[in-house]
Amino acid sequence: MRQQLTALRREMKAEGIDAYLIPTTDFHGSEYVNEYFKCREFVSGFTGSAGTLLVTADWAGLWTDGRYFLQAADQLRGSGIDLMKERETDVPTIDEFLMSNLPEGSCLGFDGRVVSYREAQGYEEHFKIRWDADLAGRIWEAWGQGESGSRDEALGQGENRPELIPSPIYDIPLSVTGESSDSKLNRVRQAMKKKGADMHLMTSLEEIAWLYNLRGNDVENTPVFYAFAIIGREKEKLYVLDEGFINDAERRAAAALPETTEVLPYFRIFDDLKKLPAGKLLLSEERVSYAMAKCLPGTVEIIDGANPAELMKAIKNETEISCTKQAHIKDGAAVVQFIYWVKKTMGEDAEPAAGGEGGLEAVGQTTLTEVDAADYLLECRRGQKGFHDLSFSTISAYGSNGAIVHYSPEPETCFALKPEGFLLLDSGGQYEDGTTDITRTIALGPLTEVMKRHYTLVLKSHIALASARFAEGTKGIELDVTARAPLAAVGLNYNHGTGHGVGHLLSVHEDPNNISPRGGDCPIMEGMVTSDEPGLYLTGEYGIRLENEILCVKGEDGMLEFEPITWCPWEREAILPELLTEQEKKWINDYHQTVYKKLSPLLDDDIAAWLKTQTADIQ
Repeated sequence: MRQQLTALRREMKAEGIDAYLIPTTDFHGSEYVNEYFKCREFVSGFTGSAGTLLVTADWAGLWTDGRYFLQAADQLRGSGIDLMKERETDVPTIDEFLMSNLPEGSCLGFDGRVVSYREAQGYEEHFKIRWDADLAGRIWEAWGQGESGSRDEALGQGENRPELIPSPIYDIPLSVTGESSDSKLNRVRQAMKKKGADMHLMTSLEEIAWLYNLRGNDVENTPVFYAFAIIGREKEKLYVLDEGFINDAERRAAAALPETTEVLPYFRIFDDLKKLPAGKLLLSEERVSYAMAKCLPGTVEIIDGANPAELMKAIKNETEISCTKQAHIKDGAAVVQFIYWVKKTMGEDAEPAAGGEGGLEAVGQTTLTEVDAADYLLECRRGQKGFHDLSFSTISAYGSNGAIVHYSPEPETCFALKPEGFLLLDSGGQYEDGTTDITRTIALGPLTEVMKRHYTLVLKSHIALASARFAEGTKGIELDVTARAPLAAVGLNYNHGTGHGVGHLLSVHEDPNNISPRGGDCPIMEGMVTSDEPGLYLTGEYGIRLENEILCVKGEDGMLEFEPITWCPWEREAILPELLTEQEKKWINDYHQTVYKKLSPLLDDDIAAWLKTQTADIQ
């Protein structure tokens, strides 16, 4: 039993709370969050980027999706927390569980700043709500400061909660954004007018960063800054955590902020919402927090709808497309450099020493682990012009770890690499001109025929989506079926989505474009950048995932199709040509020719020569 769980229950009892909910997000509904907001991780010990913890007096459960089933099962072992596998047969949703197990009139608690208005409204109908109780934050604050004689005495045994320290806000040039913030604000106001809104509340960090052509580093690997915005018909208020930006007129002038924008302290928004004039306010009840909605006076009428900037941001302009293509070429060169290095280091002539799969092993004169591989790939990216940061923590997973969809290697426990089998590497970069996300499953040595068959089937699924042609209005759920068809034909599947939207110098996972069984209402539209990443995972054996970013473009006949913008070869030794159609072979050969053409000028001669052999036609 985790001591954090015991401490939380002690606080729940003191506050008269029967059940307590801890989601994985921040005040903005973000997927990736600052260390300060990782309350669910602190209480549960589960480190995945998605999950919700529910705690009652005598039970606790963590809901997460298929990407994290194996990881969560391992990290929750012995914690006193049950794993609740989302969307699995006979596993209730959180709402269903609460309705079945919490008597009507019971008290449900949560921090209203991190639970959406829409979600909390559903709870209001059945339970007493305590939304002003940040109990997880309270026990975390006390964790290293227990005082003798208090009920927090047992907490003086760990690290304090990290501080929420803002990073400096900076601007990015028009040569990368392709549109001024004045122009973007004008488009948002036009959308507000169509909806009959007098005001618009923006809470999404990515959308605010996009709107103002500003970036920061408040969230690891995602260049955003903590901010809110209230857009009026003529003026707007921007609330930021970076006090230096608020107080420095020269910095604000350099950022080319619109003259109509007033910059204010971050937490002041809660008071200002209480003082909003009568009128109609556009907001997304799915994204705005319950605490913010409760601040609104009764004279403000809510118009619930998607934030206009969300779709505007997803449809890239010509400048953004051109820039992100440049970023992907540089990133492809870095990944090719890595693959060349790891194959040479783990070559067939290397002699592995004896040892278990989970321990370090000598390979020739070199010992390499999953972490070593991730570190070297980072160095390859750092050698590319304009590289800023990773776009997410690199998934470097060898052997059976590859079956853990969002595996994260740790130096103390990671596997050593061997000159055999698969290394799954899912990674990406933030460059001065774009955001990248690529997965390659690399053959480090001999493969079985079954492994080759599985790799080829995943590649066929990748090609099926990449080759799709479809009418305007087609949604991601329809394209997801197309992608899974080659695997489904032989009774195989994968427990994650096929594609997610990718931001431009923003988050590597962005709505509204989504290709999955729950693809949402937004169709895939011209100008959207989405990932194409089918996979196959055999628990205890290996995992395979193949990912490119693809750009939605319009063909000459008016039909929509995809153009790959990620460039890196597939594994020739893992492909069984006899399983491919002539059309699939042509797709691979055409893709490989472009890979060599685009990447070879950026590579050393020996790597370029190797790349030429890897991109030769498959017969």
